[in-house]
Amino acid sequence: MSKATTSQDSPRYRWLANQLTEQIKQGGWPPGEAMPPERKIAAEYRVSRVTVRRALRHLGEAGLIEQRQGSGTYVSQRMRQPLSILTSFSEDVRARGSVPESQFLDRAVGAASPEEAIGLNLKPGTRVSRITRLRHADGSSLAVEIATIVESALPDPAAVTESLYETLAQRGLRPTRAIQRLSAVALEPRYADLLGVAVGSPGLYIVRVGYAADGTPIEYTRSYFRGDRWDFIAELA
Repeated sequence: MSKATTSQDSPRYRWLANQLTEQIKQGGWPPGEAMPPERKIAAEYRVSRVTVRRALRHLGEAGLIEQRQGSGTYVSQRMRQPLSILTSFSEDVRARGSVPESQFLDRAVGAASPEEAIGLNLKPGTRVSRITRLRHADGSSLAVEIATIVESALPDPAAVTESLYETLAQRGLRPTRAIQRLSAVALEPRYADLLGVAVGSPGLYIVRVGYAADGTPIEYTRSYFRGDRWDFIAELA
């Protein structure tokens, strides 16, 4: 592992926490893998074990690792999305050091449903592009996502091959802000089957309305996330 110079105005444990975070993001320790013991980390980075413990506690609070009593410290398998930053699923997964994948279940243009029309401030029956995907990270199913985009912003839903936001950005129409509503749900059969969990398993239902730079609603996305693999976090000041 490469060593970085300790910043004079940063506590040593925070510097170490940053080093370990980078190792996790770069795949040095894959999700679910045990991290080296404290003594090995201390020797590797030439710090005290007290510093190591403080750094690991910092990573635990950030949700990057899980410390299991009597077993050791493991890289967390849970994905975390900050609520204060507007990012896509692909960006969140890559930031975690994992590989995002999408299985397209449907891509079509059709009339907006009443729910979609209200969310996008459209007249009933207005044509929209609709994309339904099963979202994966490192081959593991994490979410079912139904994204509805105004047709003028995305005339051909087949143009999206990986990230919807990257496709919209190429057209100068990436959402600049969004409003999300989160609800706890028991996953119904069709979503539980796709996510590979038991019917009735806990899940998160998220509705996101994304707005273009001029304030126009452009995206209406409904997502069903596995409750055991995804967390949403908010920083309070």
